[in-house]
Amino acid sequence: MEITLNHRLCRTREEVQAVASSQVADFLDEWYSSTNFVWGHTSGSTGAPKPIKLLKQDMEESARLTVDYFEITDGTTMLLCLSPDYIAGKMMIVRALLSGADLLVVPPSSRPLASVDERIDFAAMVPAQVVESLRDDAQRARLSRVGALIIGGAPLPPVAEERLSGLPVRSYATYGMTETVSHVALRRIGDPTMNYRALGQITFSVDNRDCLVIHTPHFAVKELVTNDVVELIDEHRFRWIGRYDHVINSGGVKVFPERIEQQIAPLFTRRFFIAACADEKWGECVALAIEGDPLSATDEAALLARIRERVGRYEVPRRLFYLPAFAETSSGKVIRRLP
Repeated sequence: MEITLNHRLCRTREEVQAVASSQVADFLDEWYSSTNFVWGHTSGSTGAPKPIKLLKQDMEESARLTVDYFEITDGTTMLLCLSPDYIAGKMMIVRALLSGADLLVVPPSSRPLASVDERIDFAAMVPAQVVESLRDDAQRARLSRVGALIIGGAPLPPVAEERLSGLPVRSYATYGMTETVSHVALRRIGDPTMNYRALGQITFSVDNRDCLVIHTPHFAVKELVTNDVVELIDEHRFRWIGRYDHVINSGGVKVFPERIEQQIAPLFTRRFFIAACADEKWGECVALAIEGDPLSATDEAALLARIRERVGRYEVPRRLFYLPAFAETSSGKVIRRLP
């Protein structure tokens, strides 16, 4: 074992635990064990999180793609602000092992840069951390000292994307899942095309549902069929539309909740989501769920009127729900569960 953590070269579990955390030490113990895999967990966005075996060879190949793309070297300072219990945190450690980079370890929190006073060359965050880091001048100043930032686990709200694109940070939304061992494509925040681009030799196609098929010649499994409906630009680029399993079939018309959410996001200052609701006439109808206290009747009517100006006739919410707090996955992704 040899890894640089918080500016110190560590060679033993005791050194890792003293400099970083027991969670990092536990992962390194597993990484250097005799098995050819480590245990991970699926995100839980479409069901209960499930244990999954992640091949170490695949993790190394995935790490190499990111290291090469962002030119990470032994002179790079990276930030680990995610739990090593999940794939995003594990992969930051593997990137450090592969590149020799200095990995600055801070406890996972909503404000990961609160105690970081130095420049960070490369970091990975979930959207909730980015949103909090954009909330005030002090946090934005710290975020501005990050050279490159990748964001995954859940979509970043459009308002946060706009604010982030105004900072001197090379920031990217990632596309991937636990099964692909971290991301396989990146979308530059602020890019008006909204296109995701493949890393390395990865290529894309679509199946008969228009769902993305990922071709990964560097992995043990060479092909992965997803439930993500996309607009395929070419074999290296796609535009994400939404989840096939989220599609609302309203009177025979297919409606994508994620597309509606993008169109109406500027109207909201709190979290919301679109989901299917059973309907006697249409089979399914569009429902809007809002987190927090109910709006007044006047404000609710005004909101629905403004939504109608932005979406098609079949995309207008016919039911509205208020939930005290949304259920979330471990990465902060909202679980679309109606009461």
